[in-house]
Amino acid sequence: MTATHTAPDAAGNSIDERGYARPDVLVSTDWLADNIDHPKLRLLESDEDVLLYDLGHIPGAQKIDWHDDLNDPLVRDYVDHLGFERLLRRLGIDQTTTVVLYGDRNNWWATYVFWVFRLFGFPESQIRLLDGGRAAWESEGRPLVTTLTTFPASRYRGLKRDDTSLRAFRDDVQEHAARGRPLIDVRSPDEFSGRKLHLPEYPQEGVLRGGHVPGARNVPWARAANNDGTFKDADSLRVIYEREAGLKPGDNVITYCRIGERSSHTWFVLTYLLGYPRVRNYDGSWTEWGNAVGLPIER
Repeated sequence: MTATHTAPDAAGNSIDERGYARPDVLVSTDWLADNIDHPKLRLLESDEDVLLYDLGHIPGAQKIDWHDDLNDPLVRDYVDHLGFERLLRRLGIDQTTTVVLYGDRNNWWATYVFWVFRLFGFPESQIRLLDGGRAAWESEGRPLVTTLTTFPASRYRGLKRDDTSLRAFRDDVQEHAARGRPLIDVRSPDEFSGRKLHLPEYPQEGVLRGGHVPGARNVPWARAANNDGTFKDADSLRVIYEREAGLKPGDNVITYCRIGERSSHTWFVLTYLLGYPRVRNYDGSWTEWGNAVGLPIER
């Protein structure tokens, strides 16, 4: 299945014309509509609003619940490689299928799932993100269904999770900050400054201290998206991350937010759209840092 990008987006420019380092990781709504019945396509929806999928989803889509499907039920961590293997077998996914992810809120949770898939070594060549996500599909009046789709179980063999190249832990962040390397805090300015400790949209993610990791730069994650949910072009993204935030294309970067989901969106932008060579996501993020004993905080 070849993910060509000939269909124009809402601004009249094809994905290939936006100057991304890896335009092949995105597909348009037109491409999806043309390929939706391909036997080797698996379409997965992951949303912040867990009710959306049941109310209506793109035909053929299966649901990924990041909490139930990707997280260990007891330990604050992701499932192991056998748990991931069971998930992909249930979804009918193997190394020969093309996986397209999408969701609500500018693909916020879909990029989180993308990042977790890459932690488990799922091939880059076989995973895509629907540019604009659910909002783009709906805005074009394309069909939504409530029918549940299932596929025959696959024989996917999972790799052990790689926590070294894409994931940062607390000690990594401390060393990173001590060396003066760039940290991107993708939360809202009020969260970053510590002016608001508990926000209505994140009531369940308790933390005792407000502020940010010393030396972090604040670039709210949603700035990377246009009003219609599609990604901004590469030149616009460079203005945000390089001219304004001071990043350089060869930088070693760590992103973080509250629990690592919004920062996976920025990880995706820096890694695939701008081509940064080493970007890690600190998924412990502020719920860990702000609750830890003795860690420094700036406001």
